[in-house]
Amino acid sequence: MRNQQFAIRPTQPADALRELEEIHFLTTDNQDLTSPTALLLNFYDLSWPEYQDSASVTAQLANLMATPDEDGWTYLTTHDTLSVAVFYNLALQRLGFSPELDFQLTDPLAAMAKIQLPVSEHATDDFTVAELKQAWYLLLTTHTKNGQSFLDHLTTHGYFAPFVTDPSVPKPLIFNGKAQAVFDTTHLIREVVYVESPQDTDHDGHRDLLKAEIIRPVETATGLKVPVLYTASPYNQGTNDEAGEALTHNVNVPLQPKQPQQVTLADLATPATDNVPDPRPVTTSTHVAAETFAREQSYTLNDYFLARGFAVVYAAGIGTKDSDGVRTTGDPEETTSTIAIIEWLAGNRTAFTTRAATEAIPAWWSNHQVAMTGRSYLGTLATAAATSGVTGLKTIISEAAISNWYDYYRDGGLVIAPGGFPGEDADVLAEETFSRELLPGDYHRIQAKWQADLAGITHDQDRTTGNYNSFWDARNYLKHTQNIKADLLLVHGLNDWNVKPRNVNNLWNAVRDLPVTKKLILHQGQHIYINAFRSIDYTDIVNLWLTHELLGVDNQADTLLPNVIIQDNVEPETWHAAADWDNPANNERVFNLQHDELVDAGTQDPQPYATSFNDQLPVAQYQRYTKDVNAWQKDLLGDKHNDLFGHRLIFKSAVLTDDLILDGKPTVTLQVAVNQPVGMLSFQVVDYGEAARLGVSPTILARKALDEGYRWREDDLREFKLAAPTPWKMITKGHRNLQNRTNAYQVDELKPNQFYDLTVTLQPTHYKLVAGHQLGLVVYATDFGMTVRGNQDLQYSIQLAQANLAIPIVTD
Repeated sequence: MRNQQFAIRPTQPADALRELEEIHFLTTDNQDLTSPTALLLNFYDLSWPEYQDSASVTAQLANLMATPDEDGWTYLTTHDTLSVAVFYNLALQRLGFSPELDFQLTDPLAAMAKIQLPVSEHATDDFTVAELKQAWYLLLTTHTKNGQSFLDHLTTHGYFAPFVTDPSVPKPLIFNGKAQAVFDTTHLIREVVYVESPQDTDHDGHRDLLKAEIIRPVETATGLKVPVLYTASPYNQGTNDEAGEALTHNVNVPLQPKQPQQVTLADLATPATDNVPDPRPVTTSTHVAAETFAREQSYTLNDYFLARGFAVVYAAGIGTKDSDGVRTTGDPEETTSTIAIIEWLAGNRTAFTTRAATEAIPAWWSNHQVAMTGRSYLGTLATAAATSGVTGLKTIISEAAISNWYDYYRDGGLVIAPGGFPGEDADVLAEETFSRELLPGDYHRIQAKWQADLAGITHDQDRTTGNYNSFWDARNYLKHTQNIKADLLLVHGLNDWNVKPRNVNNLWNAVRDLPVTKKLILHQGQHIYINAFRSIDYTDIVNLWLTHELLGVDNQADTLLPNVIIQDNVEPETWHAAADWDNPANNERVFNLQHDELVDAGTQDPQPYATSFNDQLPVAQYQRYTKDVNAWQKDLLGDKHNDLFGHRLIFKSAVLTDDLILDGKPTVTLQVAVNQPVGMLSFQVVDYGEAARLGVSPTILARKALDEGYRWREDDLREFKLAAPTPWKMITKGHRNLQNRTNAYQVDELKPNQFYDLTVTLQPTHYKLVAGHQLGLVVYATDFGMTVRGNQDLQYSIQLAQANLAIPIVTD
């Protein structure tokens, strides 16, 4: 394994000693010890909180090896000096590593370097007592083999259990710039409130009430004010999966010709509506909630912070079970619904104890500092909230989030499915999350209104043309990035073909010059969380970040954490710090398309002829691909003489003599003609070369191996592992309707058999192509995983003299 820790805060020696005292590793009993071995013996005694008897601790130390010939107990009780080798032999074993298997007792520092574990700067010969204290401090911040810090490992074994009821312990308790688990998770307060939102989406003449489920430390009952992690999840109150599936659209339909139109973005703007009923009168208030709940649909990252003194709030928003309103899939009404909860948490909005709305209740336990967390739709609403500039939202941790709903369901004038969900659209998602249907009485009252609204979404999303229109413009958060005041921690998968990388790339580029702190983590996975991975200290990163953002601790999170962290696609368990992603100053390497080759521009004269392919397949082959998209993808990128020969074009570079690092958005430029007044082109950039590559889904290394606190909730330990060797890997892709050559909202005429200039920007990426492989470009039309699949008799021709692929690159 390899360990990457970006969140260890460099600490001055005096501060380290003070923090060791605060967490009770330096005590009145050991402060005056003058023997390093005696002090380390005491540290280890303290580090086994589950063993109260000294004989048990003796047995534990005796089961560790200090040298190839002496166990830990023998060495520490018979030597006055403490060698660096002995310290790290014992440390590695306490971190879960095994002698002979993971490291050699004769050279533990070699293993520390290989695994990339931090080593004390004083590690040269023998430790003095002062040096030992600093080394122990660093060890507590170091990750174990199971991917959590040593101090978090001790926490799960009960180290902080006595701190929970100790009135002398400060809460929050900070160590190495991070909040520690000294809060009582056995007596968490769970309560429900109904926030009054400034909207009336179901048009019943009353402002919408929104159910919010709160989990807060019991310590707030005696007056402690705490920060809040808020997850806006439309799935939180249940989903209508069968209804959504029934509404899913047929994608085996032809691509339709479109009527040319000249429009501007200004033509697409939708005026805001302010017709909102008056607030409900508040005649009485209380600090005591009237409702509770048994168990929420939790996020394990939130669970981790509940043990560390953060409150957590879950709210599903308008149109969900026990709330008012209707679902709208990402429009300004949903943003209003999302930020209403933040406004209440910040003391700027009213909530009630019940849906009767007779008694108000403030968030009196909140310190008015809010962060939003969550992945996919959850992260999307965090992004939406940030672009509103709402007061109280200090930061968002937005994972795999949509920044523009058009880029989720459309691309370049085409209807494009989220990867793995052909036929899904905004109306399907609205129906799936309209959990008011789960309450028959409530649904009876709202059914007619909802069906009318749902039909409106179906009409306005416009699957016929795929154009960017006013419906999608209202769901484009990128238009409002100038309003962002919250700091941003963005996380996205470079192989996420559900929420495609363009979403985070466009947001990152939009906020590059904003006066807020922003960080970006790019991993090699698909649509996943990364908070329980072994190779990166993601939870520590978030702890450092939230302690800085919500508790106001000056822990240098804004400068210590790299601007960008990118997972390597070649070396397992390897992450790199970078100054930027898709930097406009990146160099560019241009390849001309010539016959079957990608040729470096300038090395050969362009070839003045056209090449062509036909998109129509034999019926049996077409039907097979509609049922097995993986088979289609395999044939698409495979040997050119397979079943897709004549139905796509493949261009390959010469075998690379040096590594090539793609960073940003590849661009394809060409001239294209089609034999009918309708057409589309799709492109995939490919790494050709036999290799074992990282899987895009993580492997579970150990189930329920990570405890989020002490006897608290658990998570699986995961990691990306190398999969079986393959001859290729798709790096990135892109699509374009040939009638949207100018942009996604202007429709141009397409005359049969006439060549037109076309430039297509593909999805952004960061990818290392290693020497010995080939860069490939595949040009095709129907994407069986994402586009409509009409199997039309469309013959496409490409002028090679005008065709090239431009790759943004960086050097090591």
